[in-house]
Amino acid sequence: QLACPLDLGCHSVKKEGATFRKMAGLFSFNIADGYLEAIVRGYRAGILTSVDYNNLTQCDTLEDLKLQLAGTDYGNFLQNEPSPLATTTIAEKCTEKMVSEFQHMRAHAVPPLSTFLDYITYGYMIDNIVLLISGTLHGRDTHELLEKCHPLGKFETMGALASGSSPADLYKSVLIDTPLGPYFLNTLTIEDLDEMHVEIIRNTVYKAYLEDFFRLLHEARRNHCRNHGPHPPVRG
Repeated sequence: QLACPLDLGCHSVKKEGATFRKMAGLFSFNIADGYLEAIVRGYRAGILTSVDYNNLTQCDTLEDLKLQLAGTDYGNFLQNEPSPLATTTIAEKCTEKMVSEFQHMRAHAVPPLSTFLDYITYGYMIDNIVLLISGTLHGRDTHELLEKCHPLGKFETMGALASGSSPADLYKSVLIDTPLGPYFLNTLTIEDLDEMHVEIIRNTVYKAYLEDFFRLLHEARRNHCRNHGPHPPVRG
């Protein structure tokens, strides 16, 4: 075996190299992730606490609930809604707030965080596609179906899904150009799309999506450990 040059010791060199990579990551962190780190910490601080939920349970009416939420980070997001309030309106406005915050993060994110956020939306896209396919096959109104789609799963050509006569036609004309195209292509044949039940299609595509998402996270964790060292143990 050859001796390590300059008598530094091989293990010492490797350790110093890992330390340098870790320090370099810390120095450059704010360039790509500093702003979003602050945003996420702010979002986390605004999550309703057990005290907030306990106060909400004491509300007698939805108007009382509206006033109670106004004292939290939700703010006056219901101030322009006329009385009487409906539970569907509250759910819709809460969803709009969440989607707005998510899209704000996505707009400022760079890889690999942007890729991770994109993958989060793919599950909603699958649900929306299945909803439109199922509704179209049963003769449901297109506009009604689009209104029921989750905002995080919407994409530009989604409206064209309602014009197809079969799932296979939809794949050829629309789905092939979406991020979900490979999941359909790699797990189902064109004949499957015409013959299989919509829920079976959904479960098959969702399985492929989750497996791909897992591979992405596993690769990201491996790269992080290579560049910055192992993660500390997760504590509950």
